[in-house]
Amino acid sequence: MTRFLDQTLFTELAEKAEASPRGRHHHNFHQMEEPCHRLAVGLQPSTYVPPHRHLSADKAETLLVLKGRLGLLVFNDIGEVIAKRVMQAGGDCLGVDLPPGVFHSLVVMEPDTVLFECKAGPYRALGEGELPGWAPREGDAEVTAYKDWMLAQFD
Repeated sequence: MTRFLDQTLFTELAEKAEASPRGRHHHNFHQMEEPCHRLAVGLQPSTYVPPHRHLSADKAETLLVLKGRLGLLVFNDIGEVIAKRVMQAGGDCLGVDLPPGVFHSLVVMEPDTVLFECKAGPYRALGEGELPGWAPREGDAEVTAYKDWMLAQFD
């Protein structure tokens, strides 16, 4: 089925992300068994994307900002920021291509942000070694303070 990446989709994603307890909502353009997963993700500033990495050699990840603005943080294995970039639709940097094994996180800098993500399927939940011990997990009491720290990296 043809689906356009247009303002109708962006509005739908923003509204569903706003209504979601996690502050984000995605729309898959792929079937789960397809080898290439392509999705649009609506994100609100309330969301927390914990630092993570994908250890499987086939899990390079490409992220493009279609609407709004995100801060990307890249970490070393002990949680130090080794790269950061503001990614903004229509801006100097629109996205990133991340190799497997790199700890990264996103912080939403503008309401109703929409991201396009592409990586190899099939979907696998994060496994051993893919979530670091130095950052809070979703739902932890420390998330608000950590998100504030992440956002402050772009001041």
